[in-house]
Amino acid sequence: MSQEDVLRVKLEVLRREHRDLDEAIEALQERLLPDQLTVKRLKKQKLGLKDRIQALEDQLTPDIIA
Repeated sequence: MSQEDVLRVKLEVLRREHRDLDEAIEALQERLLPDQLTVKRLKKQKLGLKDRIQALEDQLTPDIIA
């Protein structure tokens, strides 16, 4: 398995985690009395995942000199 393949697998895992967090946040917010602290913590975690996803996407995208 090449380095690029490993990065693509990691990227897919992070995207899946990001979607799962999104669903968990939605479910919490639909409650009558959502736990705002948990929602805030999950949103922060989701942003961290987004940053990691972006970093991996940047590694997989070749630099184009215009």
